[in-house]
Amino acid sequence: MLEIKNVSKTYKKSTVKAIDHIQITIEDGDIYGFAGPNGAGKSTTIKCVTGILDFEDGDILLDGVSIKKNALECKRNMAYVPDNPDIYENLSGIDYINFICDIYGVKEERKDLIHHYADLFGIKDRLADSIKNYSHGMKQKVVLIAAIVHKPKLLVLDEPFVGLDPKAAYDLKEIMKELCSQGTMIFFSSHVLEVVEKLCNKIAIIKEGKIISSGTIEEVKGDTSLEDVFLELFDE
Repeated sequence: MLEIKNVSKTYKKSTVKAIDHIQITIEDGDIYGFAGPNGAGKSTTIKCVTGILDFEDGDILLDGVSIKKNALECKRNMAYVPDNPDIYENLSGIDYINFICDIYGVKEERKDLIHHYADLFGIKDRLADSIKNYSHGMKQKVVLIAAIVHKPKLLVLDEPFVGLDPKAAYDLKEIMKELCSQGTMIFFSSHVLEVVEKLCNKIAIIKEGKIISSGTIEEVKGDTSLEDVFLELFDE
């Protein structure tokens, strides 16, 4: 379980809270969508969850372990894929994936899992190429493979479908469903509300640093569409 408990973050030289007493609970097997306009606080929240940013109020617990008090243990059990991967471009794709596997101590099944996901994403024949020659979409696929192979308890994705072709986006959705069926928690931000509505079982909507709606997809959207709910909330 991931518990974001009354977390607030204010950036230096700002008097406005980027996120203001955020509360979210994600349970094992949840695909939890996180929606809101640009600048609403999505990326700040994600960076607090993954230990990239510190925060002044509240706490974040992964299976009862505080990211503030034991960041290393939390990070061992999570993976983070940003919207714009910044990876070692002088490495080959396979060298980068193996480097991440070494960090997490992945030994058994490594080769089979890498080949499985690389084949699924259609980059198996390009893994030996230098990353500097990859497109944005290919970099995204390599980072996704590296994140998935070590089987994290929590997978955090920031706009994961940006730059992916339709086939890769479909494959990623299927992989996300498979991981969650095994108990993995997935927390991801997206501007594509139709994807969130179809893929997620829960969602939180953030506006100006505050959660303005959260719950199961059915609870949040009611008898209408998630897009209609979103537009109504942001027309206020």
